[in-house]
Amino acid sequence: MARFTRAELESYRGAEVPDLLGPDVRLLFVGINPGLWTAATQTHFAHPVNRFYPALLRAGILLEPIDAAAGMTDDDRAAVLARGIGITNLVRRATARADELTVEELRAGREELVATVERVRPRVVAIAGITAYRSAFGVRRAVLGRQPEALAGAELWVVPNPSGLNAHETIDSLAQAYAAPARAAGIL
Repeated sequence: MARFTRAELESYRGAEVPDLLGPDVRLLFVGINPGLWTAATQTHFAHPVNRFYPALLRAGILLEPIDAAAGMTDDDRAAVLARGIGITNLVRRATARADELTVEELRAGREELVATVERVRPRVVAIAGITAYRSAFGVRRAVLGRQPEALAGAELWVVPNPSGLNAHETIDSLAQAYAAPARAAGIL
């Protein structure tokens, strides 16, 4: 695993991480925004305590483990894309915590996400984070799960955020939550 000092991580504040998109994205996972570790490694959901990749593995969405904290290899990226999975974020700029984002940034991110979905045409979009979803989409009472409205023609789901800061979720509960949109996308 890579190691960074606090100062090194802080130097990535505001950096961007490119989307992970292939020619056949069936399920597009949407993070809130890159964390500093993610920006440093240029790998989505890379913080060592983030449970995204372990949950995907447990759910059977991924077939091999990925050590995202060390930064994805080209083979790792190819394995994710081969499963029909893409990854993007609502907001592109890296912060230490998602609560550093403004509602305006989240709403602007929604518009950029719509454009991405229109271009990529996934069957299913899964946004990881109910609070960010509520802010970005203006749906105050939204609950986790499939949403009643589509997003640019894609089935829309909101799933729990895999961050270690989301303490009431486990790898098992995340795996269960992520399996539902994966089934809808035809991946499971």
